[in-house]
Amino acid sequence: MSTYSAPPPPVAPPRALPKSAYISWSRRLLAFLIDWAPISIGFYVPYFPGGFESVEHCTDYCDEPTDAWVAAMLIATLLCAVYFFWNFCYRQGKTGQSIGKSAMNFVVIDQRTWQPIGFWRSLLRQIAHYVDQLICYIGYLWPLWDDQRQTIADKIMSTVCVPVGMPQPPPRPFYGAIAEPTK
Repeated sequence: MSTYSAPPPPVAPPRALPKSAYISWSRRLLAFLIDWAPISIGFYVPYFPGGFESVEHCTDYCDEPTDAWVAAMLIATLLCAVYFFWNFCYRQGKTGQSIGKSAMNFVVIDQRTWQPIGFWRSLLRQIAHYVDQLICYIGYLWPLWDDQRQTIADKIMSTVCVPVGMPQPPPRPFYGAIAEPTK
């Protein structure tokens, strides 16, 4: 007695919307600037109030940082790391929005499931942005000519950026027949 089981149906390709449905490069850029501003400020603030000893108090060139400056840099680095993991991994992974994306009213979602991508995939997406930087930052410009306005990191992670509340596109029709088992 032989039973036949049909092979599983092929995985449907990601659903595509018209290019105008995806977030423009300029909105993505503004979200990027909003997201990274706290980290930039956190790293540069300790340099401004005279982190190194004043040259007037030195007999030779002073290049030794003060203890207060070292402490300020360690605290700033810790705060920036906490912000990074909270904003880009936890918040964006759970809701699809970082602070910048929330301000610009769009979400990052999986292009197949249309759901937020979760903490770990969001972290991997941030790491994948290094690929965007490899060829003179061309990957960040990729949304300018791509049909789904994806960066190279988005293509690697199968993510898209769409407006908040964008309805999920209808599923693509499947025309294959599922065979019944024979007896």
